[in-house]
Amino acid sequence: MQTVLFHSTVFGPIHSRRLGVSLGINLSPDDGKICSFDCLYCEAGFNAQGPGTTGFPSMERLSHDLRAKLTDMRSQGSALDVITFSGNGEPTLHPQFPEAIDIVTALRDEFYPDAKISVLTNSTRIDRPDVVNALRRADNAILKLDSALTSTMRLIDRPNSPDFTSEAVIARLEDFGEKAIVQTMLLRGEFEGQPIDNTTDEEVDALIQAVMRIKPREVMLYTIDRPTPLTTLSKVSVDDLERVAQKLRDHGINVATAG
Repeated sequence: MQTVLFHSTVFGPIHSRRLGVSLGINLSPDDGKICSFDCLYCEAGFNAQGPGTTGFPSMERLSHDLRAKLTDMRSQGSALDVITFSGNGEPTLHPQFPEAIDIVTALRDEFYPDAKISVLTNSTRIDRPDVVNALRRADNAILKLDSALTSTMRLIDRPNSPDFTSEAVIARLEDFGEKAIVQTMLLRGEFEGQPIDNTTDEEVDALIQAVMRIKPREVMLYTIDRPTPLTTLSKVSVDDLERVAQKLRDHGINVATAG
């Protein structure tokens, strides 16, 4: 079974296709995965591998490890474009996520004031005011919407909650408006006999309608870049990625792509 990628609270820096030179923040355990989705394409593997033994990192550990890393990077003259919350699961599940945003912001301001703070989130916790307020304090709240059609979203993302729907999350994303960056993974494949393709005309038309309601600052379209736990998935070609992007752009939507 594919296992977690990150074995520390602070990792990198790495070069992100979408964000540049990125230092990662992992608010999940460093030996397991905790997520409210169980995405077929997750580079950290399926949730069945378990949450591990180390638990959520403390705020003391986050502060210590990030300060040490930023001190080292600055002493070496290293560049830094962004500090990104991602890691082995959904960062907003950490019970102290708002405090984590404040700690990272303060250290960013001290060491790399021009760097941005980004959060990659699956949007499952934006029904919580404390999470929403914390996301608004980040420079880039990057919110997942893999399909505007609930049946497709549930097939690809496999949310833990049986009540989680695309319709509900779209309505909550509307509240973010221009503060939001909507992120959509485009892919094809098959799972348990069911075909997967969120690039069809029906899917794209539904996504356009959703994005026109949300009115985000930007839509990020991307596709598979690393091994996935489900081997029957395939990445979308650059041409198809750009085809979908152009359909959104034709409606006045700002789109970035990463093939």
